[in-house]
Amino acid sequence: MKTSRSFQIIPAIANACRYYQSLPPVAKSYALVCFMTTAAAHVELYNTRTIALYYSDVFRRFQVWRLVTNFFFLGGFSLPFAFRILAILYYGAALEGGPFDKRTADYIWMYIVGGSSVLVMAIIPFMWAPFNGSAIVFMILYVWSRENPDARVKMKGLFQIKGLLLPWVTLGIDTVFGYPWMPGIQGIAAGHIYFCTVLLPFSTGSYYFKTPHWVHNMVESWAEANQTNAPAKQDPDAEVVFRYRSYRPGGSGSGSSRASARPESSSSSSQVPETTQPTRTIVTPSKAFRGKSRRLLVGR
Repeated sequence: MKTSRSFQIIPAIANACRYYQSLPPVAKSYALVCFMTTAAAHVELYNTRTIALYYSDVFRRFQVWRLVTNFFFLGGFSLPFAFRILAILYYGAALEGGPFDKRTADYIWMYIVGGSSVLVMAIIPFMWAPFNGSAIVFMILYVWSRENPDARVKMKGLFQIKGLLLPWVTLGIDTVFGYPWMPGIQGIAAGHIYFCTVLLPFSTGSYYFKTPHWVHNMVESWAEANQTNAPAKQDPDAEVVFRYRSYRPGGSGSGSSRASARPESSSSSSQVPETTQPTRTIVTPSKAFRGKSRRLLVGR
């Protein structure tokens, strides 16, 4: 019996590993870090207070890691924790593999903008929370809902709602079951800030808050990441074909045809040799947000 059970467990583990490998890099990495953070706290490898957001420790003791680590703890192992992890793996992966496909830097920039908004809101005393991972999950739900407003979502296997209502219904369910509602409000507000300051201006052709170069540089060093709209870099050591005009009628100089011999002609009349123009590659900037949300089709 033990042998048969072990043979049943091994394929399940293999399927789980294949599913994890098939997920986009950012979503699966964030979910894994959140899971490992909770697991390490569960076996008491560290005290959760060392990663919590306390502005007094940040500014007085220079413990700046708290500005980041507070987003990695989703609470202890419980039903809400499982729903948060599943939300990251499903809706976060759907965003990264859909509207943010091959735009890893832009997707990471969404996390940075949302996290920064939550940190600013946490300065207000009644909006402060030691851990803000749930707020990031609600931000993901909000951005997904604006991208898929008409999608049909089955909530907890009980009823269906429109995608636009997903973060609000999730917030209502958390409130009914007695879970804190402030992280949901912060996450929805952070998602709306990102939508209004980044996605909406991008859809109208304005690029005020586009992804910075340092985010693109960070993504370039990540093997699993993919960014097709990274800003082009000019190589100063690259050879430039025909930097100057190759022929000047009746003149000579550094830009004359001394570098290349003139073609011989059998005719007596002198002809100006044709200069081969270098092929230029025109890079057209891709759209900042290629989703199908009607909320982004402004002006159409």
